[in-house]
Amino acid sequence: MLPREALLEGCRQPQQLGALIDLAEQALRTWEPVWSGFMAAELRELALERLGDLTELRLDAGGGWPQAERQRLLLRRRELAEEDPPGAAIQPPLGGLLISGNFLFDPAEPSEVRTGLVAAGLQPDALGDIWMRGDRGAQAVIAAEAAGGCSGRTAQVRSVEVQLEPLPLEQLQWPAHRSPRQLSTVEASLRLDAVASAGLGLSRNRMAEQIRAGAVRVNWQVVTSPSRELRCGDRVRLEGRGELEVLEIQPTKRDRWRLQLRRS
Repeated sequence: MLPREALLEGCRQPQQLGALIDLAEQALRTWEPVWSGFMAAELRELALERLGDLTELRLDAGGGWPQAERQRLLLRRRELAEEDPPGAAIQPPLGGLLISGNFLFDPAEPSEVRTGLVAAGLQPDALGDIWMRGDRGAQAVIAAEAAGGCSGRTAQVRSVEVQLEPLPLEQLQWPAHRSPRQLSTVEASLRLDAVASAGLGLSRNRMAEQIRAGAVRVNWQVVTSPSRELRCGDRVRLEGRGELEVLEIQPTKRDRWRLQLRRS
């Protein structure tokens, strides 16, 4: 048995980490590798931090593409991992999903597509990354075991009815690769909606909507107030838009703020 109490001590997500500990114990007990469902980056980082140093356990993650925000974890005995061929890549059981609809007059964000898919009956941990394809809809990575149940189904995303069609993973049109880059901006305030709008490329009104809807996290915590002021070191994440880190804040002579940001 793993030292559950020590692993959960001071944990921000005890229920979710506890479920991963259960999977780890199953993998150790049965000698059979176990895949978790999809998890957000916060939980993945927490799991790798808390479970990654256990001598008998090996964790590997994958989400279908190199910059996946949501990934599945493979939990297995370390002895089994040592049998992998040199340079072998871990391939999670994944599929693709085409989400077709006309968003010309009611644009949506990935978080709103996710809400619609879950409302239509898909399990949250069966859904990986989601990205928009202009006004034609979206694509997503899903758990392979959930793909078959999506064929021919519909869902409601904002005011748009969408059709779902499973696709092989290799047929997805992947989002553009995001290279980490630094940027500078001058803002009248340090409000979350203003800084995130400038750094993540979304209008301020749309960013405020996303914040109020609970789609934005600051240092992994959901923030629903657009007026929340940011500080140096804060990390802002919006699904489908990546992460923004506040590197430096300097006042200007005109009572504004010059910020150095890193987007990844």
